[in-house]
Amino acid sequence: MRAPKAGLSQPEDELDATRPILSGLSLPGHRKKATGVRAWMVVDSRGQAEVIEAGKHAIMRRTGLPARDLRILDPLLSYPSTVLGRERAIVINLEHIKAIITANEVLLLNSRDPSVIPFVEELQRRLLRHYHATTAQEGNGDDSNWSNLYDLGEPQSKAGSPLNFSPGDEEGKEEGKQDLDNQDGMKVLPFEFVALEACLEAACSCLEIEAMTLELEAHPALDKLTSKISTLNLERVRQIKSRLVAITGRVQKVRDELEHLLDDDEDMAELYLTEKLVQQHLENSSASSLSENDNMDDEVLQSDMDARIAAEISSPVGSATYKGELQNINNSQEQAFGLTKALSRDSHGIHTSTTHSATGKQLDVEELEMLLEAYFVQIDGTLNKLSTLREYVDDTEDYINIMLDDKQNHLLQMGVMLTTATLVISAFVVVAGIFGMNITIDIFEDQESGMPRFLWTVGGSCTGSIFLYVIAIAWCKHKRLLE
Repeated sequence: MRAPKAGLSQPEDELDATRPILSGLSLPGHRKKATGVRAWMVVDSRGQAEVIEAGKHAIMRRTGLPARDLRILDPLLSYPSTVLGRERAIVINLEHIKAIITANEVLLLNSRDPSVIPFVEELQRRLLRHYHATTAQEGNGDDSNWSNLYDLGEPQSKAGSPLNFSPGDEEGKEEGKQDLDNQDGMKVLPFEFVALEACLEAACSCLEIEAMTLELEAHPALDKLTSKISTLNLERVRQIKSRLVAITGRVQKVRDELEHLLDDDEDMAELYLTEKLVQQHLENSSASSLSENDNMDDEVLQSDMDARIAAEISSPVGSATYKGELQNINNSQEQAFGLTKALSRDSHGIHTSTTHSATGKQLDVEELEMLLEAYFVQIDGTLNKLSTLREYVDDTEDYINIMLDDKQNHLLQMGVMLTTATLVISAFVVVAGIFGMNITIDIFEDQESGMPRFLWTVGGSCTGSIFLYVIAIAWCKHKRLLE
């Protein structure tokens, strides 16, 4: 009764496959998009692009990725720059590049973003050239026309096209590995490395362009602020510093991710998707050849035993000893079966140990390491540019603070001088206050009053105030309170 229930998952798969077709139909009323369905651009090994609408489960079945890895590509969530290597795919989250790379195709999530369109065009050109180079290499083994296919001058890694391996033992492995290399010693990058290189170049170039643009805007603004401190110039520098901090954080995350990959050879080995497919193909071929040999040995032994039993039964002399001979035949058959199984186990053990030794030996990740190092140097140079710009901003801030402190010191000195002048004038006001009192003194009498006495009083008070002020300022300079 459960067989029909198991078949219920088939219509869901067919629904995911036909979703791009149904999405173009206009239904009456309003159109409601299915939950979790997003537009993915699929770029194959020939550079042909196709936009499909698929759900999360369809992408998981197609790439073999768990759900937590797909959450890294969710545009609604904020995840740092990440490059993850899995069994069948590579997850890329670098700046505006959100992609899944398999051994034969690239899936882009935000292909409609205007900043991603140039990357898609460059990726198609690279994959098309890689396809032609691989085809030319497989056709005549001469890739002289494709020696300048990649920007990197170091030997590249293994080809990503499927190969025909001879089933069986180590000779098949050696032939398969030799077919991966070019006759001239040059190697063509696998498909996943071509796509990974395009993603790294797009992310690093985008960050470098933003850093250069910010640098061109920062130097004039900082120089203008140095010459004239104003609210407008300070606001411009504040915005530039905010952008600088944001870009530096993004560049630092990409650099840390590349450094993490370069420090761990096992993580780099996980990115060899084509080589893992080749190893899996070799293991399947060896296992199938061993099973065929076991079946052939069983058939031969069984046919020999049947022929011998028939001969013994037909012979009158052998009919008397049929039971004893039959027992001996059974014993010999068991011994032969045991020997065959032992040989099979030994052969399988040799193959398994050889495969594990080929995988577990010193990991040959030199090609990928050289590829990652090239972009690590580029992103590290961008980070150094931003660090230099940050130092220039800090130096400008220090200079502005020094200028402001100097002006503040001048204002404080002026305040001290004005305070001293106010104190001295207060002494003169005391004299004026004394004369303003309604008291009887000799100077107010008619015989003693007159202009000469008034001038002597005012002039003496002013002279005394000025003398006190000069003494106060001289004392402040002597104590280094004023310059």
